Amino acid sequence: MTNIPELNVGVVGHIDHGKTTLLGRLTGKFTDTHSEELKRGITIKLGYADITISKDKDGFNTEGKGEPQRYISFIDAPGHEMLMATMLSGAAIIDSAILVVSANEGIRPQTREHFTALQAKQVKNIIIVQNKIDLVSEEQALENYKKIKEFVKGTIAENSPIIPISAQQGINMDILLEELNKLEVPKRDANATPMFLVARSFDINKPGKEIKDLNGGVLGGILKQGTLKVGDEIEIKPGLMIKKAGQVSYETLTTKILSLHKGTGKVNEVLPGASISIETSLDPFLTKTDSLIGCVASTKGSLPEISHKVKIKTKLFKKVMGSSKEEAVEPIRTKEMLMLNVNTTITVGTVVSIKGDEIELNLNIPIVALKDDNLGIARNIEGHWRLIGWGTIE
Repeated sequence: MTNIPELNVGVVGHIDHGKTTLLGRLTGKFTDTHSEELKRGITIKLGYADITISKDKDGFNTEGKGEPQRYISFIDAPGHEMLMATMLSGAAIIDSAILVVSANEGIRPQTREHFTALQAKQVKNIIIVQNKIDLVSEEQALENYKKIKEFVKGTIAENSPIIPISAQQGINMDILLEELNKLEVPKRDANATPMFLVARSFDINKPGKEIKDLNGGVLGGILKQGTLKVGDEIEIKPGLMIKKAGQVSYETLTTKILSLHKGTGKVNEVLPGASISIETSLDPFLTKTDSLIGCVASTKGSLPEISHKVKIKTKLFKKVMGSSKEEAVEPIRTKEMLMLNVNTTITVGTVVSIKGDEIELNLNIPIVALKDDNLGIARNIEGHWRLIGWGTIE
């Protein structure tokens, strides 16, 4: 198991096109575990689930029959337009993606926006799933297929497979597993300085647990590079936000790795790959309710100082993404406010200078700025953050 390839696959698409149902069918896990998500029937936060794809004489399966082929960690990103920032955080930590398009509704505004976000984050390996084929006739399914082909023509997904499925009925899951097993596994540097992107943070203790039995605060996310081991001392930046006399400052947190978890198992060491969780010696109060989302963790003394200002080389789209009406992207202006997604961090900044395609911003929330990191750029248009382009940190 330790030698099989690992991959992080995002599941993206328009709200109600069946992303969470598909994941439930593939993994046996319902990723909408947040109470508000269950009430509203939509995914609000990033959900996680994992599988091991095996192969025997009958083909690919997730029941452990035959030889293990690949370990896949799925990230379920929200489809609702108001939650685009969370989707961008998901795009920052995936290697590949499944784009879900409902056969009875076709390409919708958030389908376009999510697909553009994948391009902005340079996610090139995409499988397109044409879901809910049980709800349409053969003619409608073929018409829908043609429209999907038209939609991806001339893009990174032009030659991506389009698989007709019914997640509800479990139709063609074996073909989807076969395609997942073909996805390219990126090269990762296990010898570089560790860089762990925090996508969730938790207090896993149940009420009434004895003090002596309490678990430390838990971080969930992706180890982008390097190696981490149980017992390592790590630092977390920007860290803890402190408000005092109307001023906001950030305090770097230092802690020790108590245990490492991959899927349902414990491990002593992790290399870059699928999503993991880290139990730390932090007071769980500091990690509860995702309070450390967007932080970066590394071995003590390895991270640069946090940045309140950032320079970006930008590339703007021709059209605004996610809006129901077609509108061109206006040039960026000084003093305007933009939302940036850097790895799993969401921040807002004011443009202070523009020189060609380079802009500089003062940030409301500081970031760990790593040169050449890719980021999404969104503008507030009629009360909604709309993706207008992407950039790299200078």
